[in-house]
Amino acid sequence: MAVLPIITAPHPVLAHPARAVRDEEFGEALSTLVGDMTETMYDAPGVGLAAPQVHDPRRILVIDSCASDEPGQRLFTMVNPTIVERSAETIPWRETCLSVPGFDIEVQRSQKIRVTWRNPLDGETKEAWFEDYESVIVQHEMDHLEGTILLDRASHFKRSRYLKRVSKARRNTQEAVL
Repeated sequence: MAVLPIITAPHPVLAHPARAVRDEEFGEALSTLVGDMTETMYDAPGVGLAAPQVHDPRRILVIDSCASDEPGQRLFTMVNPTIVERSAETIPWRETCLSVPGFDIEVQRSQKIRVTWRNPLDGETKEAWFEDYESVIVQHEMDHLEGTILLDRASHFKRSRYLKRVSKARRNTQEAVL
Protein backbone atom coordinates (compact mmCIF):
# COMPACT_ATOMS: atom_id res chain seq x y z
CA MET A 1 0.00 0.00 0.00
CA ALA A 2 1.02 3.59 -0.54
CA VAL A 3 0.29 6.96 1.00
CA LEU A 4 -1.24 9.19 -1.69
CA PRO A 5 -0.95 12.98 -1.88
CA ILE A 6 -4.07 14.76 -0.61
CA ILE A 7 -5.32 17.60 -2.79
CA THR A 8 -6.12 20.82 -0.96
CA ALA A 9 -8.43 23.75 -1.70
CA PRO A 10 -8.75 25.62 -3.92
CA HIS A 11 -7.77 22.83 -6.37
CA PRO A 12 -10.49 22.61 -9.07
CA VAL A 13 -10.77 18.80 -8.94
CA LEU A 14 -12.49 19.18 -5.55
CA ALA A 15 -15.36 21.10 -7.20
CA HIS A 16 -16.36 18.37 -9.66
CA PRO A 17 -18.92 15.67 -8.88
CA ALA A 18 -17.40 12.19 -8.94
CA ARG A 19 -18.54 9.58 -11.43
CA ALA A 20 -19.91 6.15 -10.54
CA VAL A 21 -17.53 3.21 -10.56
CA ARG A 22 -18.44 0.96 -13.49
CA ASP A 23 -19.01 -2.79 -13.07
CA GLU A 24 -15.83 -3.68 -15.00
CA GLU A 25 -13.74 -1.58 -12.59
CA PHE A 26 -14.42 -3.79 -9.55
CA GLY A 27 -11.59 -6.10 -8.60
CA GLU A 28 -8.01 -6.13 -7.44
CA ALA A 29 -6.96 -2.72 -8.84
CA LEU A 30 -9.93 -0.97 -7.20
CA SER A 31 -9.30 -2.84 -3.96
CA THR A 32 -5.65 -1.70 -4.05
CA LEU A 33 -6.71 1.93 -4.53
CA VAL A 34 -9.10 1.64 -1.57
CA GLY A 35 -6.24 0.19 0.51
CA ASP A 36 -4.03 3.13 -0.48
CA MET A 37 -6.83 5.56 0.41
CA THR A 38 -7.21 3.88 3.80
CA GLU A 39 -3.47 4.12 4.49
CA THR A 40 -3.52 7.76 3.39
CA MET A 41 -6.45 8.53 5.72
CA TYR A 42 -4.66 6.94 8.69
CA ASP A 43 -1.37 8.66 7.85
CA ALA A 44 -2.97 12.13 7.56
CA PRO A 45 -4.41 11.43 10.27
CA GLY A 46 -8.12 11.55 9.50
CA VAL A 47 -11.37 9.65 9.93
CA GLY A 48 -12.57 9.82 6.33
CA LEU A 49 -11.30 10.30 2.79
CA ALA A 50 -13.05 10.50 -0.59
CA ALA A 51 -11.44 9.58 -3.91
CA PRO A 52 -11.54 13.14 -5.35
CA GLN A 53 -9.26 14.19 -2.47
CA VAL A 54 -6.55 11.91 -3.92
CA HIS A 55 -7.26 13.01 -7.52
CA ASP A 56 -9.45 10.03 -8.46
CA PRO A 57 -12.73 11.06 -10.13
CA ARG A 58 -14.80 8.09 -8.89
CA ARG A 59 -17.44 7.67 -6.16
CA ILE A 60 -15.28 5.96 -3.53
CA LEU A 61 -14.86 6.76 0.15
CA VAL A 62 -13.31 5.28 3.26
CA ILE A 63 -14.21 6.08 6.86
CA ASP A 64 -13.10 4.88 10.27
CA SER A 65 -14.66 6.56 13.30
CA CYS A 66 -12.16 4.80 15.59
CA ALA A 67 -9.08 5.74 13.54
CA SER A 68 -7.27 7.49 16.40
CA ASP A 69 -8.10 4.91 19.08
CA GLU A 70 -8.28 1.54 17.37
CA PRO A 71 -7.64 1.79 13.61
CA GLY A 72 -9.66 -0.68 11.58
CA GLN A 73 -12.35 -1.29 14.22
CA ARG A 74 -15.01 0.71 12.35
CA LEU A 75 -13.48 0.80 8.86
CA PHE A 76 -15.95 1.07 5.99
CA THR A 77 -14.81 1.09 2.36
CA MET A 78 -17.65 2.28 0.13
CA VAL A 79 -17.95 2.30 -3.63
CA ASN A 80 -20.88 4.16 -5.20
CA PRO A 81 -22.42 5.00 -1.80
CA THR A 82 -25.95 6.37 -1.68
CA ILE A 83 -27.86 7.80 1.27
CA VAL A 84 -31.25 6.10 0.95
CA GLU A 85 -32.86 7.36 4.15
CA ARG A 86 -32.29 10.19 6.64
CA SER A 87 -33.70 11.03 10.03
CA ALA A 88 -35.60 14.28 10.42
CA GLU A 89 -33.44 15.05 13.45
CA THR A 90 -30.22 16.94 12.80
CA ILE A 91 -27.14 17.59 14.87
CA PRO A 92 -24.63 20.43 14.69
CA TRP A 93 -21.02 19.32 14.30
CA ARG A 94 -17.78 21.30 14.14
CA GLU A 95 -16.04 19.79 11.13
CA THR A 96 -12.53 19.91 9.72
CA CYS A 97 -11.24 18.52 6.42
CA LEU A 98 -7.97 17.08 5.14
CA SER A 99 -8.43 19.11 1.94
CA VAL A 100 -9.02 22.36 3.83
CA PRO A 101 -6.27 22.30 6.48
CA GLY A 102 -6.54 24.78 9.32
CA PHE A 103 -10.23 25.46 8.72
CA ASP A 104 -13.27 24.43 10.74
CA ILE A 105 -16.95 25.24 10.59
CA GLU A 106 -20.11 24.05 12.28
CA VAL A 107 -22.39 22.08 9.94
CA GLN A 108 -25.91 20.74 10.53
CA ARG A 109 -26.11 17.06 9.54
CA SER A 110 -28.76 14.36 9.69
CA GLN A 111 -28.38 12.51 12.97
CA LYS A 112 -29.04 9.12 11.39
CA ILE A 113 -28.65 7.91 7.80
CA ARG A 114 -29.08 4.62 5.97
CA VAL A 115 -26.48 4.05 3.26
CA THR A 116 -26.08 1.48 0.51
CA TRP A 117 -22.76 0.87 -1.25
CA ARG A 118 -20.74 -1.77 -3.02
CA ASN A 119 -17.65 -3.66 -1.88
CA PRO A 120 -14.54 -2.67 -3.89
CA LEU A 121 -13.27 -6.19 -4.56
CA ASP A 122 -16.37 -8.08 -5.69
CA GLY A 123 -19.04 -5.38 -6.05
CA GLU A 124 -21.30 -7.01 -3.43
CA THR A 125 -24.00 -4.61 -2.21
CA LYS A 126 -23.88 -3.58 1.46
CA GLU A 127 -26.20 -1.51 3.64
CA ALA A 128 -25.95 0.00 7.12
CA TRP A 129 -27.35 2.70 9.39
CA PHE A 130 -24.92 5.32 10.69
CA GLU A 131 -25.66 7.57 13.66
CA ASP A 132 -24.18 10.69 15.23
CA TYR A 133 -20.41 10.95 14.61
CA GLU A 134 -20.32 8.22 11.95
CA SER A 135 -23.30 9.79 10.21
CA VAL A 136 -21.45 13.11 10.11
CA ILE A 137 -18.32 11.48 8.66
CA VAL A 138 -20.24 9.70 5.89
CA GLN A 139 -22.18 12.85 4.98
CA HIS A 140 -18.96 14.91 4.93
CA GLU A 141 -17.28 12.43 2.56
CA MET A 142 -20.43 12.18 0.43
CA ASP A 143 -20.21 15.98 0.01
CA HIS A 144 -16.79 15.45 -1.61
CA LEU A 145 -18.36 13.04 -4.08
CA GLU A 146 -20.81 15.80 -5.04
CA GLY A 147 -18.04 18.39 -5.50
CA THR A 148 -18.77 20.19 -2.22
CA ILE A 149 -16.12 21.05 0.38
CA LEU A 150 -16.36 22.77 3.76
CA LEU A 151 -15.47 26.13 2.22
CA ASP A 152 -18.67 25.89 0.16
CA ARG A 153 -20.66 25.81 3.41
CA ALA A 154 -18.89 28.84 4.90
CA SER A 155 -19.87 32.49 4.69
CA HIS A 156 -18.32 34.48 1.87
CA PHE A 157 -16.20 36.36 4.40
CA LYS A 158 -14.81 33.25 6.12
CA ARG A 159 -14.16 31.54 2.79
CA SER A 160 -12.35 34.60 1.34
CA ARG A 161 -10.25 35.00 4.46
CA TYR A 162 -9.16 31.36 4.31
CA LEU A 163 -8.31 31.49 0.59
CA LYS A 164 -6.28 34.68 1.06
CA ARG A 165 -4.33 33.04 3.90
CA VAL A 166 -3.62 29.97 1.73
CA SER A 167 -2.57 32.12 -1.23
CA LYS A 168 -0.21 34.17 0.94
CA ALA A 169 1.33 31.03 2.46
CA ARG A 170 1.92 29.56 -1.02
CA ARG A 171 3.53 32.82 -2.24
CA ASN A 172 5.81 32.89 0.81
CA THR A 173 6.80 29.25 0.22
CA GLN A 174 7.57 29.93 -3.44
CA GLU A 175 9.64 33.00 -2.55
CA ALA A 176 11.60 30.99 0.03
CA VAL A 177 12.46 28.38 -2.62
CA LEU A 178 13.79 31.04 -5.02
